[in-house]
Amino acid sequence: MTGKVRITAGTFKNKPLAVPEGDSVRPTSDRARQALFNRLEHSFSDIGFRLRGARVVDLFAGTGALGLEALSRGASPATFIERSPTSLAVLKRNIAALGVDDKVTVLTMDATTLPAASQPYNLALLDPPYEQSLAEPALVALASKQWLTDAAVVAVETAAAETLAAPDGLTIEDVRSYGRGAITYLTADQQKT
Repeated sequence: MTGKVRITAGTFKNKPLAVPEGDSVRPTSDRARQALFNRLEHSFSDIGFRLRGARVVDLFAGTGALGLEALSRGASPATFIERSPTSLAVLKRNIAALGVDDKVTVLTMDATTLPAASQPYNLALLDPPYEQSLAEPALVALASKQWLTDAAVVAVETAAAETLAAPDGLTIEDVRSYGRGAITYLTADQQKT
């Protein structure tokens, strides 16, 4: 395993995470992850979102860096969705190293073709491979298969040059660039009662 990825804050601050060798997995940089979570902790309270206690789903989980960072900062439980055997092995190793097996579920499936959710999530984190057009189908699946609570927050990392369109049920709130990547923040539309 190569690369230096660590949890940036919370219970597991500075704990290292394993990363597969080569460039098949591109974990979100520590800097971008720290900016992402600072934003999640301080910017969406007006819609009732709170990171602490949020149910989180991490799609295209890879090493699990995003979902594990969320757990470190008080979210719980977390579900990780990944289909690569190499990434799954590293993800499970990182979960075990942090001792959070009791707070997580790992699902081996394609994040773009999700089944109906059994319970919705307050936070969805997506870090698909760059420039493979996987983010939008995953967003459609999240919104259409009831994976999101009303006013859930969704954060998607893409290449900076990629543009992202919000599917029905989601609204783009902001886009922030971090080097080669960009993070798009979306919120789930609140259902009218």
